[in-house]
Amino acid sequence: MPAIVAAVAAAVLARLLIAVTTRRAILAIPNERSSHTVPTPTLGGISIAVPVLVWCGYRIGQDPLTWAVLGGGGLLAVLGLIDDLHDLSARVRFPIHCVAAAFALATVPVAVPLIVAPISIHPIWIVYGMDFLIVLWMVNLYNFMDGIDGIAATQCVVYCAGVLLIGHPAAFMTEFLWVLLGSSVGFLAFNYAPARIFMGDVASGLLGLLVAIASLTLDARQQMPLIASLILLAGFWFDATYTLCVRIGSGQQFTSAHRSHLYQKCADRFGHGRTTTMFTGYAIVWLMPLSALSAAAPQWGLILLFVAVLPLLIAGAQLRAGYPDARGSGS
Repeated sequence: MPAIVAAVAAAVLARLLIAVTTRRAILAIPNERSSHTVPTPTLGGISIAVPVLVWCGYRIGQDPLTWAVLGGGGLLAVLGLIDDLHDLSARVRFPIHCVAAAFALATVPVAVPLIVAPISIHPIWIVYGMDFLIVLWMVNLYNFMDGIDGIAATQCVVYCAGVLLIGHPAAFMTEFLWVLLGSSVGFLAFNYAPARIFMGDVASGLLGLLVAIASLTLDARQQMPLIASLILLAGFWFDATYTLCVRIGSGQQFTSAHRSHLYQKCADRFGHGRTTTMFTGYAIVWLMPLSALSAAAPQWGLILLFVAVLPLLIAGAQLRAGYPDARGSGS
C-alpha cells in the first residue's frame, strides 16, 4: 500500500509539474554536457522528494533514518531546487553536500567496522571517513549520471527491488524502500524515453543520499552486506568513477562539463530508451544474481564485485568512455 500511494502521488505531482514548468518556461536547455536536444520541463524530482519526505515526516521518531532523510535529504532537496532555478556554483553546492552527508551520518548509527571479505576495516575513525566519502560520492554521482531519459529513476527502482528481494530489511526499512520505489515508478511514467520532464537537481542529490544511507544502514544492521548493495549499484558508480579516472589520467580538464560517460556514449549510438533498457537489463540479469550470491557467500565479495563490473569495464574501453566524442565535447 505505501508503494501504491507513493506512486500515485508522484505521478499526479509529475503531471502537474509538467503543466506548471511548461507554462513558466522552467526548462532544461541543452548545453555541452546534455544528451537531450530539445528544451524540456524540469523540477520533476519534486514528485519523488515530496512523497518520501512526507512519509518520513509521518513516521518521524520511529527510526533514526527519518531524521537522516528529513535533515540531510531535505537540505539537498531544497539546495537542488534553488540550483535548478538559479544555477548555483560548485563552490556553493559542495560545502552543503558535505553538511548534508555529515548530518545524515550523525543521525544514523552506521559506523561499525566495514567488512568487505576478506578485509575488515578498522579503526572506527577510518570507517567514519569512508562512510562520509561513500555518501558524498553517491550524492554527486547521481547528479553526474542523471543525463538520459529514465536512467537515474530506473537505477533507484532496481536498487530498492534488489534489496527487497535479496536482503532481509526490517519492517521500517522495508516500508521506506517501498515508498522510495513507488515514488520513482510514479515519476518514471513521465520520465522514461521520450521524457516529458526531467528530474533536476531537486531529486538527484536526494536519491544519492538516500541510496547511500540505506546501504550503510542495512550493512550496520546486518540486513544486507554493503558489498551486495555496491554490486546492485555498479551501473552507476562504476561508470562515473571509470570516466573520471580516464579524464584525469588522460590530462583532460576533468572538472569541466562533458558528456563522455559510458551511458552517454551508448545513448549516442543506441538512443535514450534502448540505453536505459540495456542498463536496467544488465542490473536485473547480471547484477542482481551476483548481489544475491555475495550476500550468501560474503567471503567472495570482492571477486564478485569485479565480475559485476567487468562488462562495464569492457564496454567502457571499447566505446572510449571518458574521451571526447565525435563533436569534441568532453575536453
